[in-house]
This record gives sequence, C-alpha cells and structure tokens, in this order.
Amino acid sequence: MGPKKTAAAVAGERKKEKVTLEMKKEIIWKHDGGMRVTDIAREYGRNPSTIGTILKMREKILASDAAKGVTRIVKNRPAVLEEVEKLLLIWIEEKQRAGDTVSEAVICEKAKALHADLIREQPGTSAEPEVFKASRGWFDRFKTRSGIHSVVRHGEPASSDVPAAEDFAAEFLELVKTEGYVPQQVFNCDETGLFWKRMPKRTFITQEESRLPGHKPMKDRLTLLFCANASGDLKIKPLLVYHSENPRAFKRHKIDKERLSVMWRSNSKAWVTRVLFVDWVNLAFGPAVKQYLLDNDLPLKALLLMDNAPAHPKGLEVDLLEEFSFINIMFLPPNTTPLLQPMDQQVIANFKKLYTKELFRRCFEVTDCTTITLREFWKDHFDIVTCLKMVNTAWKGISQRNLNCAWRSLWPGCVAPSDSDAPESTVVQDIVCLGEDHGPGGHGGGRLRAGGGARR
Repeated sequence: MGPKKTAAAVAGERKKEKVTLEMKKEIIWKHDGGMRVTDIAREYGRNPSTIGTILKMREKILASDAAKGVTRIVKNRPAVLEEVEKLLLIWIEEKQRAGDTVSEAVICEKAKALHADLIREQPGTSAEPEVFKASRGWFDRFKTRSGIHSVVRHGEPASSDVPAAEDFAAEFLELVKTEGYVPQQVFNCDETGLFWKRMPKRTFITQEESRLPGHKPMKDRLTLLFCANASGDLKIKPLLVYHSENPRAFKRHKIDKERLSVMWRSNSKAWVTRVLFVDWVNLAFGPAVKQYLLDNDLPLKALLLMDNAPAHPKGLEVDLLEEFSFINIMFLPPNTTPLLQPMDQQVIANFKKLYTKELFRRCFEVTDCTTITLREFWKDHFDIVTCLKMVNTAWKGISQRNLNCAWRSLWPGCVAPSDSDAPESTVVQDIVCLGEDHGPGGHGGGRLRAGGGARR
C-alpha cells in the first residue's frame, strides 16, 4: 500500500473544473492567435494532450451554438432545446436580479413554456405541438450542461413579523400626524455590504462566474450606509467603511479623503460600528438636514427612522451634538425590516443594479478593441478609486421618485401620484446587453455576465 497523503498534500490538490464550450472556443482562438499549446495548457491548468484534443475538434466546437456554461456537445440534439436553455439561463439571471427565489419546479415550468412558444413560432408546425416534459432527468442534465447549482438563499423575509409591522405602521402614522411631520422632515437610513469586484450570490450560480479570475480580490468587501428623506429630494452623503484607512490606490491617484463623495471610514472588518455611525450622524447627517430645513423654510425638526442594528445605539439622542437636538430617532421593531424599511423597498437593490451597470460599462470600455483580458482588467484597471466613482454615479442615479415610492408600505400618504405605471428604468436590460455584447472573442478572459453587488 502506498504512503498516505498528508493533510497539506490533500489541501493542495485542486479540483479540476469542467471545460465549457466557451472555454474551448477561447483555447482555439488563442491557438489561432499564435499562442503555443504548452502555454495554453499552463494557463488553463490542463495537460497539453487535453488542449490537443480540443484543437482537433476545432470545426465542431466553433460551429456549436450552445447555452452559456455547456461543457459538451450532444449529438442529434434538437436546436429548439438549445434555444430553450439559452433563454432559460437569461431568465434565471433576471429572476435573481429581481430577488426572486428560483426553484427546480419553477425552472421546469418556465422551460416548458419557452419550448411551447418556440414551437408555435416555427413555420410549418402542425396543430399538435411537440411535447416537452421538462422532466427531472432533463433538469439534472441541464444542470450538468450549464453548470448551474442550487444555492440556499439566506434573507430576512422568511422571519418577517407581519403583526408587529402592522402595529408599528399604525404607531408611525400616529406620530407623524401628532408631531406634524412632512415628508421632507422624515428620513430613513440603512447599511448594505458591497463586494465591489464580485458578482452577487444567486439562486443558481454558473460555473463561469465562480471561476472568474481574481477570485480572492472579488471577496473584497465594503459597507455603505445610505440615507434620504421621504420626499426623495434630499440624499445624505453616504458613509463608506472599508478595511483600509489609506489604500495604495489613494496615494497613486492623490486622493483627498475629505473631498470624496462619501464619508470614508475604516476598521478591520469593514463594518459600521456605533462610533462610526454617531460620527456620521454628527458630521454628515445633522449638518445636511439642518441646512436643508433652513433653505426650505421648514420647521427645525426631523425624524430619523432606522432598524435596531447593533451599530444603531439606543438613546442616540444623547450622542447628538447640541445643535442637532431637533433630530428625533425612531426604531423599527425586530423582523420588520423587509416589510417596512424604505431603503429595503428597491432603493438599495436599484443602487446595486446601477453599480453593476457601471461595472460592466467600465469593463467594456477598457477591454473592447484592446488586448486587455478580464484578468488584467481586474488586476490593473479596476481599483477602489474607480469603485468610488461608480458608487457615486449609482447613488446619483437613484431617482427622487424611487426614494419617495419606497415609503409606500409604511407611509402611503406621502407617495406622490404617478402618471404612468411604466417601469422607471431599463437598467437590467442595459446590464444584460452590456454582458451579451462583451463576448469572449479575442480577449481570452471569459465572458461578462449580468450580476450585482452583495446581498444586504
């Protein structure tokens, strides 16, 4: 019997990932561009014989038009099924970005509907449509071909306390009426984490995204705190907490932190702490609200609504500077944030969609018509300074209408009537288009896919 492997040896072994058709096409393109087989094998962590086998199948691979993430070509497979799976993957991504849970049963039903639609659209089809059952076997093979795998969704809605939310809403409306607050005087703030170099967790994650180069930097996280009033016409300077006080990129770009569009703070965990939150209230929130009320000839009083997170101290009024004693604090009950917190009603979600759109746009601008790969983009052309610019652009992109409508669940009377029920933005479609337009041809770094930031 051979010697046992040590723990270090086992840990050092890397599980080989499947070679998708898209990766095979990249290998062929690189070889056509003059790259040697040995160099390609080294880059992809494969044996030269594997690369040689792929090159021998050059014509068949390049002629294939399979869904993203497919690892092998299936002989005599109906073209309509290939189209179903391509459309299905796009639909799964859209559902994820909307925050919807996507189960196996839902995916199978959608697949059957897509198949029926495609069959009906084909010219010369008979009155009796072809039957596609979207069976468990098909779903298992679809997972294998596309590389999607089930991910447990973690979130707050599952534990929401509906009765407590209803009671608080009534209490809040009574307070607003008694104190005479108007929408311009009532504010809400909330934090969110942002993995600024990474695509989000999703119900189903493709192997392609989990294999994107630079996976360690993609875990780089920061925390943002956003705040705005119920009328939506005043956005407070966001608080940004990062693990580094002075990133190297700041020195390279000669950044003055006092002139940033965010209030920059740091700690080792990149979390909002009580000290940092109080600092933000006294240095950013208080001065901005006071000036806004004076400029608009409004009574000098304001209400700040927030959840009961550890960083939001009870008795915060004691920590306020004397000049901001006009600010009152109100806390949401536990387990009601997903139901009532205005920032959770598509404000933060829309910010992340806009951030993702800017991320894709930046990547497209840098890599399009150049030899720069995605790996080189992440390493050399995207740093925390670029991230800050995109955060500022995305936060500016949140409209007054969006901020105002976010109060519909808690304070419906403050929401201005809308002239149209049409969607306010096509940002998701823009992201998809950017991702689809930025194909792998010639860049060799992988194909962009639509995604977003981290979960709240």
